[in-house]
Parts: sequence; C-alpha cells; structure tokens
Amino acid sequence: MAKKDREYDLMTKKLSPPSPRLKNSIFAFLTGGLICTAGEGFSFLYTKLGIDEKTVAMLIPVTLIVIAAALTGIGVFDKIAKHAGAGTLVPITGFANAVVSSGLEYTTDGKIYGTGAKMFTIAGPVIVYGCGAASLFGVVYYCFS
Repeated sequence: MAKKDREYDLMTKKLSPPSPRLKNSIFAFLTGGLICTAGEGFSFLYTKLGIDEKTVAMLIPVTLIVIAAALTGIGVFDKIAKHAGAGTLVPITGFANAVVSSGLEYTTDGKIYGTGAKMFTIAGPVIVYGCGAASLFGVVYYCFS
C-alpha cells in the first residue's frame, strides 16, 4: 500500500464517526420483522375477505411492492432506511425501492428517456424482466387452459 493510501485511510478513520452497531442491528431486525409482519397481516386480511390461498400468495408481494414504491415516490422509504438500514432490504421492498429510486432520479430528462430508461439501471432488469415474463406466461397459460 502506498504512503498516500495509508495516510488517506488514517484520515478517514479519524473523521468517520463510529457506527453504533448494536443500535443499527436492533433497528434492522425490528424493521425487517415489521415488514414481514405486515405481509402476514395482508395474508390474514385477504383470507378474511374470502380470497383463495393461491391468489393471496400472489397478492402479498404485489401489495408490498406497491407500498414500497409509493413510499419511495413520496420520499418516506429513504427516511425509514436511514434509521433501519439493512432491515429495509427485505428482497421485495428493497428491489421496489431500487427501481423507483433510479427512475425518480432522472425525471427531469422526461418520462421516456429519463424515468423509463433509468428505471432499468439498478435492480430494474430483474424486476421488469420478472414482471414481463410473468405477465407473458400468465397470458399464455390463460389462453391454453
């Protein structure tokens, strides 16, 4: 390691505040648990509404995605993530946040070249491909059954 690199490392260690690991771990655990509990709550709600089990299993992730995307759009999800850290990275809500955030970052470039194109940058390909493939396979399945 070069001398400048060591000096830089020492300087950043001095100026960076220590991370409260225990507090961060507790907030991450509680937030992740709260998101999963919300999913269970939606499961209970949808079941009470008389929706069949297979449809409920599809509605829960969709509901969590829509809520995470909406919270990201109005700027609340990032505030939650600031305090909860990794607890908000429950796969579904984390991916929804990543797609919406990358799309919102480029809204000034327009709907097509900004939001539409940039939503593919981070986790967008995974979600957009998954939703597109699921839609296509759903239509094919519906047509042949």
